[in-house]
Amino acid sequence: MAEQTSVFTIEKLYIKDISLEVPNAPDIFLENGTPETGIQLQITPQRLADDIYESILTVTVTAKIGEKTLFLIEVSQGGIFRLQGIPEEEIEPLLAIACPNILFPYVREAVSDLASRAGFAPAVLQPVNFEALYASRREQNGAAADDGAKETLQ
Repeated sequence: MAEQTSVFTIEKLYIKDISLEVPNAPDIFLENGTPETGIQLQITPQRLADDIYESILTVTVTAKIGEKTLFLIEVSQGGIFRLQGIPEEEIEPLLAIACPNILFPYVREAVSDLASRAGFAPAVLQPVNFEALYASRREQNGAAADDGAKETLQ
């Protein structure tokens, strides 16, 4: 009997959605002060077909001086991945850790480029430990899943 080999490949990388807002331009360029930056991450995986999955990494960056928003950037970087011959219990971690690790450099580049094009210093995103985020989320959901409910990525 032939043993099935596991396949994890990138089929396609693309920007699914991109947004830049500079709501207080041009006055914001005259403001003095150190901007405060907030960053939010969201990972949205879904099965498209047998062995084919889409993973979307959405990063939202908001920069403010006081109550005034300098800019709001949102980038949704998508990828289509083939996960063939991979045990079912290994698919969720691949979609939550490996796929975002592949997508993150593209998001970082897009965010930096958009901030520069908007007239600001490049917004450089620091590396993200998706494995730690996944473990933390699983731990939080594990406490809530004591009643037998199980979280799954779709």
